[in-house]
Amino acid sequence: MRILLANPRGFCAGVQMAIDVVDQVLGVFEGETVYVYHDIVHNRHVVDRFKDRGVVFVEDMQSIPQGSIVVFSAHGVSPAIRAQAKDRGLTAIDATCPLVTKVHSEAIRYARKGWQILLVGHKNHQEVIGTAGEAPGATQIVESPADIPGLKICDPEKLIYLTQTTLSTDDAAVIINALKSAFPKINAPPSDDICYATTNRQHAVRTLAPKADLVLVIGSTHSSNSVRLTEIAQNAGTPARLLDDASMLDESWFDGTETVLLSAGASAPEDLVAGVCRTLVERFGATLEVADIFEEDIEFGLPGTLKKAMRAKGIDPADRRIRVHAPVVTKALYGAVPLTVSAGERNGNGH
Repeated sequence: MRILLANPRGFCAGVQMAIDVVDQVLGVFEGETVYVYHDIVHNRHVVDRFKDRGVVFVEDMQSIPQGSIVVFSAHGVSPAIRAQAKDRGLTAIDATCPLVTKVHSEAIRYARKGWQILLVGHKNHQEVIGTAGEAPGATQIVESPADIPGLKICDPEKLIYLTQTTLSTDDAAVIINALKSAFPKINAPPSDDICYATTNRQHAVRTLAPKADLVLVIGSTHSSNSVRLTEIAQNAGTPARLLDDASMLDESWFDGTETVLLSAGASAPEDLVAGVCRTLVERFGATLEVADIFEEDIEFGLPGTLKKAMRAKGIDPADRRIRVHAPVVTKALYGAVPLTVSAGERNGNGH
């Protein structure tokens, strides 16, 4: 059996930043209970590892004791949640992905201009809830083309669509094209809202899936981008499975399988990918081939709210940045596996 290891895969810069924020907060506020509003990222292992370190995850701000520390998850929150944190005297640290913040800013800007916003995404996803909360009176959520006839449009010339950052580019295109057909004068956002990491991982799977007999995506079922990767593989005609970790592998999946494509959602840690790889090597004598499609080199600064909290504690943040490079197959994680590297259609930094 041959394993094609898609690159890019796994952690994006926004996820890495959010995780690092919680790590830093645990150090800055050592001995105090740290609360996180919603899962910091959509991955069960990441959340459980923080729970083991004493972090408390909540879905209701009222359950956080007054004066406590709260971290807002990578998905972003609405102004109403920020107001609740302020009312309770909480020290709020914002770990929202900067690319999500960009969409929030667009919603605020166009609502102030008197425009209506059609937000393409899943209405129950935390990111969409947060974005819609920035301009609730101006925003309508569109989950599919079937929602379009029910939209209430005041002025077709003052209309813009925005999108959830983790959508499938294929699915988003179907909805956006339907919106353009229904409202020919609808405006696009100044730049694409679907984030670079989502786009790059989807393109890698779309490119490599036809070369495989089976696609395995490491990620949680409540991770939107992980689910989309699985769907993209299936749309390419290759059977695909979404799994949290190696414990979910089923040997029946591999009957007659010669090539397995392995990828991971943007919130899946690399050690989970390595665990699946090692298991397939042990059970099937698999060889590993890294397939480079894009090289990512993205960096985000630590959020200002964290820097402020660090300085208040006498800690110099020194303008440290979170930098994410393409994951590397190391012996420490992967063990001694037969490895080759193919360049694929490698491109710059993923923009």
